Amino acid sequence: MLYPIGIQNFEKLRQGGFAYVDKTDLIYQIVRTGGYYFLGRPRRFGKSLLVSTMEAYFQGKRELFQGLALEKLEKDWTEYPVLHLDLSGKTYNKAEDLEMLLDLHLSRWEGELGMQARYSEPDLRFQTLIDAAYEKTGKPVVILIDEYDKPLLDSAGNEPLREAYRSRLQGFYSVMKTRDGKIRFGFLTGITKMGKLNIFSGLNNLKDISMDHRYVDICGISEDDLHIYFDESVQEMADANGLSKEECYAKLKDRYDGYHFSRNSADIYNPFSLLNALDQQEFKDYWYETGTPTFVVKALKRGQFNLEDLTLEGVPASALTGVNSDDSDPIPVLYQSGYLTIKSYDERWERYSLKYPNKEVERGFMEGLARIYTPSLSYNSPFDVRKFVEDFERGDAEGLMKRFEAFFADADYEIVGDAELYFQNTMYVLCKLMGQYVQVERHTSNGRMDIAVQTDKYVYIMELKMDATADEALKQIEDKGYAKPFAVDPRKLFKIGVSFSTKTRRIEEWKLA
Repeated sequence: MLYPIGIQNFEKLRQGGFAYVDKTDLIYQIVRTGGYYFLGRPRRFGKSLLVSTMEAYFQGKRELFQGLALEKLEKDWTEYPVLHLDLSGKTYNKAEDLEMLLDLHLSRWEGELGMQARYSEPDLRFQTLIDAAYEKTGKPVVILIDEYDKPLLDSAGNEPLREAYRSRLQGFYSVMKTRDGKIRFGFLTGITKMGKLNIFSGLNNLKDISMDHRYVDICGISEDDLHIYFDESVQEMADANGLSKEECYAKLKDRYDGYHFSRNSADIYNPFSLLNALDQQEFKDYWYETGTPTFVVKALKRGQFNLEDLTLEGVPASALTGVNSDDSDPIPVLYQSGYLTIKSYDERWERYSLKYPNKEVERGFMEGLARIYTPSLSYNSPFDVRKFVEDFERGDAEGLMKRFEAFFADADYEIVGDAELYFQNTMYVLCKLMGQYVQVERHTSNGRMDIAVQTDKYVYIMELKMDATADEALKQIEDKGYAKPFAVDPRKLFKIGVSFSTKTRRIEEWKLA
């Protein structure tokens, strides 16, 4: 089987004989109604291929849809003029970057219509192009805009540049309202829907289908899709890894499934990761290997928040569907970019609970957080998380605590912010990463934290206190009876009291018992 990894052009995919999960029945439901639509999905989720499929449909290329649902659903196959704007292929660092890309597309469209640009302003050129296309063909125009928000995301944290982009794009997109009578259909994709930036203020009738239950799997691969289209591939992958087919399905689900885009959404697989895994027949972290988007990193650095609060309960829909330019709340960014997804929905209060979609995302996200909060925690430094684990497994409590001391002494103070919050977040990331290899339990409350780590031979109970002595921390272990569950356990038990100073932002002292 040929897997369409990285292929975003529908015509190339179909002519090349690549696998295609048929979503054309859903496309037909959207395009037959007309109007303007917005779909938000994480990166590498098939948005560009979806737009390209729509383009082929509106260009009347029936031959590309042979054997697909749309071939039977559509009777007329009318060809319309299509203006397809793709903003995804460029990094936007200065105002001229957006101007150059818009000029590139506008010039190409003008050439195709045999016309000369009469204006220098992009919105006026766009307006005259729609008029010319309508007059030349006698048919209303289709407008497809892929990754409409890329300039806005690239300029996160640079408000003057973002405002320049916002102003330009708002004027450009508002042309669709002034020329509504000459437009057959409009479809925009992106990662986020910029809440307070008013990009779409001119499109009052824009329909956001990002959380519409009818279209949850218009991008992505559902459980049914996996079984229908890739059952043979799963068997081959199972054989290559010494697994039964059922075990392989379970492992794929655990690692790459779990996205939900509405209150009652079926589980959706990340198509990029799933197709790479089937192609290479290896369980690896493919999506996260492509890197954390800059705008996500900036949002995490900008906000002072407790990482434990990311998997929240009671989040309103409004917090999931809009991102504000100056908002320090990372939840909307993390949800829309695919690092968090819907876990459940409380119908009474109309609130969502969030979670990490799967193991690939959670592990990769924690490693990304480690690089943000603790740049020294890398895989070629003295603070490689594996070395912490090895200390635990060897029973080297003194070496472990010396590593902790050196680790916090190497903090990045540009992003530390509140000392107690930094300490809690750093320990949260460390425990999450170590939890891949050893059993870790962690609890926090009112300036203290207790951690229990278990290996095959050792048990560690650590009490960490803010601005208190190590003796007080050890006393807390005794007073609360934290060691009682291990009273008859044959493994060696270490009790460790740790004092963390919010003034120096370091471990002040520690003691073993």
